[in-house]
Amino acid sequence: MPPSAHPERPEEPFGPRPAAAPEPAAGERGSPPEPVDWLALPEPVRDRIAELAADALGRLPTVDVPRQLRPVARFAPAKRAKLGAVPLLSALRESSRFRTAVLEWLREHRQHTLDPNAADSVAAAAAAVLLGEADASSRVRLVARNAEENALRAERDAAVARAQRLEAELDRVRRELAEARRSAEEARGEREAELDRLRGRLREQGMRLREAKDAAEQARVEAEWAGAEREAELAELTARLDRERQRVATERARADRAATEADAARESAREARQADEVRLALLIDTLDGAVAGLRRELSLGGAASRRPADVVRGASTAPGAPRGVRDPAELDRLLALPSVHLMVDGYNVTKTGYPELPLADQRERLVHQLAALAARTGAEVTVVFDGAGVLSVPAAAPRGVRVLFSDPGVPADDVIRSLVAAEPAGRPIVVATADRAVVDSVRSRGAYPVPSTVLLSRLRRV
Repeated sequence: MPPSAHPERPEEPFGPRPAAAPEPAAGERGSPPEPVDWLALPEPVRDRIAELAADALGRLPTVDVPRQLRPVARFAPAKRAKLGAVPLLSALRESSRFRTAVLEWLREHRQHTLDPNAADSVAAAAAAVLLGEADASSRVRLVARNAEENALRAERDAAVARAQRLEAELDRVRRELAEARRSAEEARGEREAELDRLRGRLREQGMRLREAKDAAEQARVEAEWAGAEREAELAELTARLDRERQRVATERARADRAATEADAARESAREARQADEVRLALLIDTLDGAVAGLRRELSLGGAASRRPADVVRGASTAPGAPRGVRDPAELDRLLALPSVHLMVDGYNVTKTGYPELPLADQRERLVHQLAALAARTGAEVTVVFDGAGVLSVPAAAPRGVRVLFSDPGVPADDVIRSLVAAEPAGRPIVVATADRAVVDSVRSRGAYPVPSTVLLSRLRRV
């Protein structure tokens, strides 16, 4: 019958007694049972009781479970005995109702666990404590004594094992010590032999050192003799050098006198040549006077001063620098000359012809027109633009046209002047610009200035 089927019963201090209690020991007959300290039980007995109580706790009704054990009852069965051992033992000690419910559940479901005479002393002691047997304390002491003996036996076995290990280690250390002693003896013998060799080498080195000192002393003496000889040679060489310097000074003085005499001779020769030239000039003047008198006698006048080339008709000498080009036809004649070079002041021409266009479009239009003119005339064409303010310079120009941009701070006019100055003398150069200063400077160098309007008129016909 489960514990919940019984009506509430008063709690008993030690729980129900079994029907037949074991016979008390000879020294304990007639004496009351010794109380058991539940919290001071040996660990094997405490774990056994906690395991049985935890097994029953999970299956008891809630009314039979003390309030402090209800959280433990919700643990997993594997953790209930391990984590709730102390609360379980406290409840078994303090609550006879809980202890009675556990015993009834164990009698009904695990009767074999409540045998105080079991062969296992731990199981028997746990059953005696739960049943409240009179010899429970003696059984607990027996388990404690057995546990202590087992612990002592384990300690003894561990100590014996340690002693055996230490003996083996001691034997090994002894063997290693003996081996180290033998090695030390051998090493000492080798060191003594090496020391003897080193002593011999030291004696040999000492002898060599003394020989080296003697050789060094001899070398020092020889060096002193050699130094004295070198000093004597140096003194002799110095005397020779002084004599040579005196000789060179004498030769230099002679050379200076010879140069002075040569200069005087050249001056005398120059004066004599000038006198001869004066005499020759007087003779030529005399001859010129005679010839002029003869011409007057023969009535030849001044016609004799003229040359045949001076009387050729249809040509006349140039009045001076080239004049400016005034119409497109004259520009065509200049561009037809061999190796002619046409230089164009870019923005001066574009701002005269089409100022309403952006600068980039002005440049593009002028360059394409000049390319067509160069292809038709065969002239070399160079156009120069001011580089200030130009953000992107064209990567390539049309064929036949050289496009230049002046460097920052350099005006295009100076670039045109430099181009004209760089051309060889005699090459025909045509400069298209309306800048008066540029016109004057290039005309002085033999170039033909062309107004921008004339070039624009010619480009419109291309």
